[in-house]
Amino acid sequence: MGRAAHAAATRTDDPVETVVVWEPRSKPQAAFIACPIFEVFFGGARGSLKTDSALGDWLSHADLYGENAIGLMVRRNRVQLMETYERAKFLFSKLGFKFNDSEHTCKGATGARLRFAYLERDQDAEEYQGHSYTRVYVEEIGNFPSPAPVMKLMATLRSAAGVPCGFRATGNPGGPGQHWVKARYIDPAPQGWKVLKTEFTNPWSGEKIIRERVFIPGRITDHDLLGAAYIANLQMSGSPELVRAWLEGDWSVVAGAFFPEFEADKHVVKPFAIPEHWSHIRAMDWGGARPFSVGWYAVSDGQDVQGAPKIARGALVKYREWYGMKLNQHNVGLKLTAEEVARGIRALESEDGKIADAVLDPSAFSTDGGPSIAERMRAAGAHFREADNKRVARAGALGGWDQLRARLKGNDAGPLLLFFSTCTESIRTIPALQHDSLKAEDVDTEGEDHAADETRYACMSRPITHDAPGEPPAKYAQHRTFTEMVKRQTARRLSMEE
Repeated sequence: MGRAAHAAATRTDDPVETVVVWEPRSKPQAAFIACPIFEVFFGGARGSLKTDSALGDWLSHADLYGENAIGLMVRRNRVQLMETYERAKFLFSKLGFKFNDSEHTCKGATGARLRFAYLERDQDAEEYQGHSYTRVYVEEIGNFPSPAPVMKLMATLRSAAGVPCGFRATGNPGGPGQHWVKARYIDPAPQGWKVLKTEFTNPWSGEKIIRERVFIPGRITDHDLLGAAYIANLQMSGSPELVRAWLEGDWSVVAGAFFPEFEADKHVVKPFAIPEHWSHIRAMDWGGARPFSVGWYAVSDGQDVQGAPKIARGALVKYREWYGMKLNQHNVGLKLTAEEVARGIRALESEDGKIADAVLDPSAFSTDGGPSIAERMRAAGAHFREADNKRVARAGALGGWDQLRARLKGNDAGPLLLFFSTCTESIRTIPALQHDSLKAEDVDTEGEDHAADETRYACMSRPITHDAPGEPPAKYAQHRTFTEMVKRQTARRLSMEE
């Protein structure tokens, strides 16, 4: 812990008394401040003192490196930022830091500087390119739907004075960025404390560089500052899933999910051989810079299928997906041409038999002085019609999200929408979608909604259920072969002659 965590206040009478302004109040908080790893995420339950941890880390960093310590502390919006800023003023002013409220900056007696900022739009991160910081803090990182602006800020970490630079983030389960935060920090080490290493190569010198990151879990039980009353407030906060996320720091649930109906043990099934007579449909959400999503569905006739659970008649079974995202770069598209995507589609469904219907988002049918994306795909062998793009209900008709929700809920026979376990991107992103903050009946479009959009198009396509071919009607059963018919006619004639 740095010396700046304590303030020395000189009295009029001797001796000088040292007054403690800030100190770690839990073992995870102390570990967060002392951690030498380049990238540290401190997250989990509410009430685990995350904001104070970031402020305490800055005090220690500023004390160690003085005028060479330059920090940036970021939150998603201004309201959130002001809460952090006021807390910093309360603590730092006792240590001689001077604050500039118009620029939201502060400067210590040693020259250490910290800027407070908010990134309401991802593009705002561009303004910091060219800046140099020795510490970057992102508070409540799950509020960022995409990692793109966060990664851009990470690129500002550099020091000509040789100060060890570091990225620090805090957050709770939930928020529009839950999926990528969980994938980056939680999934590789669910219990935390495990150092993850990524190797990079300098393209000019060939030198190998190792970057390390670690997840430090925080719980309200790590300290005794908030008491039983605060815990009771969290228990009253909402659904059991929300309580688990906030109180226990459970990253397996999604607080505020748009589709709380989605349950892995209910809607995800092991792959099975799909009967040939089931109708097949294809749906697609186009994307270039952002991922595209193509889904293939079969429509159940309600009959038992070997190796499959009981599936309701008319249920859509998503048996394949193609999600055009760059490896380990969430929400970044492959930038394939329409022709390349079309050829990929045809290759994937070469053994599927006839595709009864195929729908594509309407934006792909727009023309701007040349052939549309849909036209180019058709020329390359992948045919689509324009999908119904109604997101929310209008004039009494169900919107696409309502259709998708209704299929997840299903009926007495079970859910009407199922996913093969191999459709990993649909399973990852659909449950993580959040409500739009300004339009509660719609999803937050800044989230990774591509697989959900494509699934919505499939639900709105009015798929037709085909029954299994049965035996011929009884009155024609005796005429199954020409030979049998001749034999019966000959026998009947002979009996009449007798």
